[in-house]
Amino acid sequence: MSKVKIITDSCSDLPAEIIDSYDIEFLNIEVNINDKIYYDRADLQPADFYQLLKEEENGVPRTSRITPAKFIEVYQKALAEYDQLLVIAFSSKLSGILESAVLAKKELNSTLDDELDSDRITILDSKAASVGQGLLVYKAAKWLQEGRELDSVVEDLMADASRLEHIFAVGDLEMLKRGGRISKTKAVMANVLNIKPILHIQDGKILAHDRVRGKKRMISYLLDQIEKKADRPESQVIALTYSQNEKYALKLKAEIEARFKPEEIFISEIGAAVGSHAGPGTLAVVFKNSEKVAEPKVY
Repeated sequence: MSKVKIITDSCSDLPAEIIDSYDIEFLNIEVNINDKIYYDRADLQPADFYQLLKEEENGVPRTSRITPAKFIEVYQKALAEYDQLLVIAFSSKLSGILESAVLAKKELNSTLDDELDSDRITILDSKAASVGQGLLVYKAAKWLQEGRELDSVVEDLMADASRLEHIFAVGDLEMLKRGGRISKTKAVMANVLNIKPILHIQDGKILAHDRVRGKKRMISYLLDQIEKKADRPESQVIALTYSQNEKYALKLKAEIEARFKPEEIFISEIGAAVGSHAGPGTLAVVFKNSEKVAEPKVY
């Protein structure tokens, strides 16, 4: 059986226990806050990041994609120890990380003595974000640990990624305002009316989906979306993520367990890479839709 190394990035918002349990190569996204550089989930844990946002009221965090040079470094080291590499990347519609991973593979191919070495690298454009991407990584790691061959794992990942539903309830509009994604006037009006935007990911892009009033309504809305859209939720692994609102995430988790009795639920806090755009107060659920919602791609 081939030894396979999974490589992903911290946009996946995977819990540390999963990264450690499955020996996943985890590349930390660079985050710049008022000209100071941090690395998501390395020297900047989620709680510290949200505290910095409070302290740096006018600061707009900026994230940088992982460079092709970094991917080449990681590939070379991993190819010396593993038969095959599986890269599961953040959606290409949201970041240049996938592009860097593919460029690095091409550059490696042009410099290796054995041109077939780069064929040992499989790169998946997940068309997913946050724990959507993380859920795909988690499934791949479990399947490989069970002894499945890489081709079979990739085939099932593609099928799952094509139907992966992400629904985000945004609790705090401050980061959307700071980043210029909504106007100050709209942010003020939404806060006055207690309106929480609902976003979703369609084929790798973040789009407006709906809106609700109040944080409590966020939970019932997300539950209703699972009811309407999920393909046999009782046989799924469902992923949840949150930022600075753990009590709501735990309540949502309990409601999902009681109502749908899924195979498993994993939960993680949104880190700096995604939190730089989503901000605090976000609550999200990811599950397999009964319909196709994306066109993932393998390189």
